[in-house]
Amino acid sequence: MKKHSQYILIIILVCIFGLQALPQGRVRLENLPRYDRKRLHFGFNLGINKMDFLIKPVEKLQTFDSLLEIHSKPAYGFNIGIVSNLKLAEHFDLRFIPALSFGERSLEYTYLKNDTNRITVLKKVESTFIDLPLLLKYKSARLINSRAYVITGFKYSIDMASQKGKKDLNSQEEIIKLRRNDFSYELGVGGDFYLEYFKFAVEIKMSYGLRDLLVRDNSFYTSSINKLNSKIFLISFLFE
Repeated sequence: MKKHSQYILIIILVCIFGLQALPQGRVRLENLPRYDRKRLHFGFNLGINKMDFLIKPVEKLQTFDSLLEIHSKPAYGFNIGIVSNLKLAEHFDLRFIPALSFGERSLEYTYLKNDTNRITVLKKVESTFIDLPLLLKYKSARLINSRAYVITGFKYSIDMASQKGKKDLNSQEEIIKLRRNDFSYELGVGGDFYLEYFKFAVEIKMSYGLRDLLVRDNSFYTSSINKLNSKIFLISFLFE
């Protein structure tokens, strides 16, 4: 899965920056020549995400009932959002992109049972986020109908599927509970393409959670983790 993400990243970067290297031997007309004069504009975005965890286990992990290791297993989901863009200067924009994010990720516990059998337990965590990112965009000079950019900022997220405060309905099946709110740092790159009637953009971005999300309920699955942070990879397609 990690290799697939790397291939996707390479393909998108080639598309973004390769377009700007096309020979300019023939005359090309600018689409939407007055677009960048607008101080405020709106749009929407569709995206594919890969939700993951950054896990910091306790120091003496093996003391927890012969627990050997803990791994995170990411999974793909999708995002939909609304774009609002405020022009600050020729090369700087302020962007607010509220979105809904749907996805899941899992924690995989491997431990020894009866000193011989290796047992693996998978705990799935589903999430539905309301994301509220505030981002600063730095864009290059426009080259006919395209330009590259970098983007960074912070995001506040509310997990509508959070299990915090809920009791396990089945005492035999313990669930992993996460905190409802999270703050993240985001960093990404992208490319704007000016089409005849609208501007299209492709963007790749990483989001790193700053808050420990784990709700500790003194269970076997939570006591073995010292810190649990969110890590999300996102590919977005924006229409503005």
